[in-house]
Amino acid sequence: MKIAMIGAGYVGLVSGICFSDFGHDVTSVDSNPDKIAMLERGEVPIFEPGLEALMAKNVAAGRLTFSDDLATAVAGADAVFIAVGTPTRRGDGHADLTFVMDAAREIAKAASGYIVIVTKSTVPVGTNRQVKQVIRKANPALDFDVASNPEFLREGAAIEDFMKPDRVVVGVQSDRAAEVMQDIYRPLYLRDFPIIVTDLESAEMIKYAANAFLATKITFINEIAALCERTGADVKQVSKGMGLDGRIGNKFLHAGPGFGGSCFPKDTRALARIGQEHASPVQITETVIKVNEEVRRRMTDKLLDMCDGSFNGKRIGVLGVTFKPNTDDMRDAPALTIVPALVGGGAKVRVMDPQGQREGEELLPGVQWLNDPYKAAHNADLLVILTEWNEFRALDLKRIVRKMSVPRLADLRNIYSARDAKRAGFTAYQSVGRAGFVKST
Repeated sequence: MKIAMIGAGYVGLVSGICFSDFGHDVTSVDSNPDKIAMLERGEVPIFEPGLEALMAKNVAAGRLTFSDDLATAVAGADAVFIAVGTPTRRGDGHADLTFVMDAAREIAKAASGYIVIVTKSTVPVGTNRQVKQVIRKANPALDFDVASNPEFLREGAAIEDFMKPDRVVVGVQSDRAAEVMQDIYRPLYLRDFPIIVTDLESAEMIKYAANAFLATKITFINEIAALCERTGADVKQVSKGMGLDGRIGNKFLHAGPGFGGSCFPKDTRALARIGQEHASPVQITETVIKVNEEVRRRMTDKLLDMCDGSFNGKRIGVLGVTFKPNTDDMRDAPALTIVPALVGGGAKVRVMDPQGQREGEELLPGVQWLNDPYKAAHNADLLVILTEWNEFRALDLKRIVRKMSVPRLADLRNIYSARDAKRAGFTAYQSVGRAGFVKST
């Protein structure tokens, strides 16, 4: 099938490349000519393991092309996917649908013959019906259907998620559109991956409900972690004991500095707004948003305590600033709250992240960027682990201690234990939801 993918951001680029690997002819469209030129040179503008090689494979096979000409890409396409940004709108927390509606109008003007217009972007419930109205107004004669096909890609594991999904959700209004979507996803259908066909509103709601539930699990275990610190319980043992219950499961029960990224913060805010607009508040989600912000402040207070009540003049090394490992994404990362608090408090901050510098240089002014965790620890008064990159899971802790001026470790991802830290010679150690220590001086 011929597919046009509008938007070469994270979702659009990954989806377009993977669809081409299914055997479809895909044109990835973006309004940024510099991005298109970069892709045509074989360079991927985001960090996602395996994506560059998969892109090169399908470009070489002639199934994948890039263009900034939407009209040409849409002409003759069987399906057009809208995968543009839906950032949080200032002032009310709702998703900004400007890019989605602009894309819909352009598609309507360029399309001819029967076409399925698929919303891949995360959009509030009711958006696809609005898209249909916009298209109908822009081109009353067009023969088309709209479909909702929300994405469930984890950054750092996106290709695996696309090729071996837990489920594919498709919202449609006609059997004709359902058949087109089934043809697009035929490689997954033949391998018995679940493909759920629903109405438009249910597909839209599934996306928000799923992300809000996962965010709730993270927030719940972070609240339990705070309680563990007060009662002497160990949150890692608590998480394990909870996770072995099949009704709960062990995923997303890892205490830390709060959730971030491109989905959970934006989608929980949007869902809360949807509830308010329909006079049906989702109070659990509203609380999740509030508590997640408090978790970040609590982490900053923990670091302040380790610095004897003041960041001023302290040299602090920070390991990891992306919101999770195996991505360069800094959107709503806990580091964007915690690191500015350190800098604003007068600390001299040195940062090491395997992929975060490209975005982080603009987002985290006033820090020094290094390419080695041991350099970040050199002469430091405190070392903070903010992101659990594999590079930080087997550090030579004794070497770290020898390099530091005051050997104190704040392990906000619970990679190490108090026992590990004591044996290495740290004078102070704190984690999240577990016992720490401070040696008397």
